[in-house]
Amino acid sequence: MGWGSAASPSLDQTLRTLDLIITGGQVIDGTGSAPRAAEIGITGDRIVYVGQRPRGTTALRTIDARGLTVTPGLIDPHTHSTSDALSKDVTKRQLANHLLQGVTSIAIGNDGGGATDIAGLFARLSTNPTGPNVASFTGFGEARLAVIGNRDRAPTPAETARMETLVARAMCDGALGLSAGLYYAPQSFAKTAEVAALARVAGRYGGIYETHLRDEGSASIGLLPAIDEAMTIARTGKLPLHIAHIKALGVDAQGMAPKVIAHIRAAQKSGLKITADEYPWEASSTSLAAALVPRRAQDGGAFAMVANLKTADAKLRAEITEQLRIRGGANAILLVSGAHKGKRLDAIARAWNLPPLDAAIRLLIAEPGASIASFNMIASDIDAFAREPWVVTSSDATNGHPRRMGSFARGWRLFVREKQLMTPERFVQRSSGQTAQILGLLDRGTLAPGKFADIAILDARTYAEQATYDSPDRPSVGVRYVLVNGRLAVDKGRLTGTLAGRPLPKPRQPKWNCPA
Repeated sequence: MGWGSAASPSLDQTLRTLDLIITGGQVIDGTGSAPRAAEIGITGDRIVYVGQRPRGTTALRTIDARGLTVTPGLIDPHTHSTSDALSKDVTKRQLANHLLQGVTSIAIGNDGGGATDIAGLFARLSTNPTGPNVASFTGFGEARLAVIGNRDRAPTPAETARMETLVARAMCDGALGLSAGLYYAPQSFAKTAEVAALARVAGRYGGIYETHLRDEGSASIGLLPAIDEAMTIARTGKLPLHIAHIKALGVDAQGMAPKVIAHIRAAQKSGLKITADEYPWEASSTSLAAALVPRRAQDGGAFAMVANLKTADAKLRAEITEQLRIRGGANAILLVSGAHKGKRLDAIARAWNLPPLDAAIRLLIAEPGASIASFNMIASDIDAFAREPWVVTSSDATNGHPRRMGSFARGWRLFVREKQLMTPERFVQRSSGQTAQILGLLDRGTLAPGKFADIAILDARTYAEQATYDSPDRPSVGVRYVLVNGRLAVDKGRLTGTLAGRPLPKPRQPKWNCPA
């Protein structure tokens, strides 16, 4: 047991009346150490002690955690929660889907969609706070869109320089690193060297390269070549590689996890820093257009794509047919937005008395932004990735998919309680402390004196997801208390409405040469 640093008044050893003491729980501290019985004392936004209560110490409130598990607040490195985090609606900014799983910090700006104006983003988050803390990547896609637009062409040297300046400024203002989604148009139009040039800038400022691979199965270049491309970008940029929502997607790639794991281990042995995250669901989620329409037909954006689909020739129809095959057929595609939400593509085709290909084209023309859940993964691959010590938990939270409400809780239920793929302490480590290290989040992710008081208290026997593909918005159960920066966001299983989250910019370093 120890008291926190006396550098902060709230951690002064002379302070004996604390704001909160958590008693009686089994503490899993986020480092991978075994659970132990310990108290936790909190004043302000910091943990004061972990262990035995110092003599004479009292608190304004005590939480009796007997029979419960006390963990660091969990950290989600890959979400699509930006719109809720920036909403004018206070209820949306609460981000209940994260808090009710014990998640106290999230990353946004993934898949290349991170803001280029990171200073402006964090200013908005400071003025209009959120439930959990929020960190952000800057996005390759946003930089490219700002400079080049939706076009399939290479940048000029002057345009490359403009994109590099956008990334440099974002990194200096606190971005975690550069995210990319090379699977998606218009990012897919970029060649490897173009991405590497911007990754090199992010690496210069201590960032990581976080990527939705160009291909997670057999849709274009193949899964292993896509991983090789990401490795090349990371090596060129001289920065760590983080693979988003690692998977083996589609009928051709299912069962490839052991080969992928061996491939990554070999690169790690060569000195390349590689980590990944995953969510524990057999279905991914994306847009119907991204899943089925070749990128050449998306050159120019949604309007151009619709025009191409209206005059689809035999080649385009064959390409869409092939992507349907890779995805597992029309029955493997569930619409999760729009007029046909909740229906499978094969059922829509039957109702329209059309072949699945023609039904898909009709849908894409009517609703070019329609979202889907795509059932394209197998449990053995998911489990194999979960066992790897370099893979952490994420949600990839998107509307219409149960992963938004239940990924961490489902991971606990499946990996810890039912399949016993890992110990409770390993799950907590891969969902908190290890993630904080990957992202570079200071003083978060572990329970120790002086750390921020981001804490989850849960019932290990009942912590589980309730969301399903049919009812994707049902909240998870089992979390009793959540503290964000020392303030209760969940109290006795109920949201308090407290918005104690803070923006989490990576600190600017004095040695950096930042653009004006």
